[in-house]
Amino acid sequence: MTMQNSLKTLAKDGILRVAINTGNRALVQPDGDRFTGVSPSLAQRLTQEIGAKMVPVVYSGAGEVFADAGHDVWDIGFLAIDPMRAEKIAFTRPYVVIEATYAVRMKSGFQDVEDIDKAGVRVLTSTGSAYDMHLSKSLQHATLERSGTPPDSFAEFTAGRCDAVAGVRASLEGYFTNNTDVRILSGVLTSVRQAMALPDGTDRRIAALDDFVARAIADGFVDSAKGV
Repeated sequence: MTMQNSLKTLAKDGILRVAINTGNRALVQPDGDRFTGVSPSLAQRLTQEIGAKMVPVVYSGAGEVFADAGHDVWDIGFLAIDPMRAEKIAFTRPYVVIEATYAVRMKSGFQDVEDIDKAGVRVLTSTGSAYDMHLSKSLQHATLERSGTPPDSFAEFTAGRCDAVAGVRASLEGYFTNNTDVRILSGVLTSVRQAMALPDGTDRRIAALDDFVARAIADGFVDSAKGV
């Protein structure tokens, strides 16, 4: 089977169900009933190539996307590469690398990400996110707490929970842009490698999807969709 024919089989009855995570504003920007950004753009390109119709399956956090893998809810998704996730789902090469960092209160003494991992500091993160998994392994002294989707965690931080909240920089900037009581640290908590994914880790069609991503990077489509 050719790469192109392999990709066509991802759609069922001409429908490709695409998991769209609106919690990551670096990749997805809701625009009314539409979605813009590099992830929806890649999904649209794929559906055009294989002659299918894209049907978004909308989530507000990456943890929810991952939790639905294997439940026959989505056909392709966009998730950060992580060894734990890779035990269940299949990843392409990364199409973009994005930064995660912390938002803190203006009155706090935190100046850089290294200031956060101290005894007595409480860190809030979105359940199941890539930076949640990173913090679970890397924090040595601070206490890690979790709350639903990125917007959930940002709202609870705004309401007074914890001393810092982790998130994708673009999502933090979008949420807290008008909040003069909060500032976003300039340092990088972790770099997150974002890839396309299939919900079954043994699905051999990942090779064809990886080839699709490679072509989209090589011909400049990804950079164009990112606005570079």
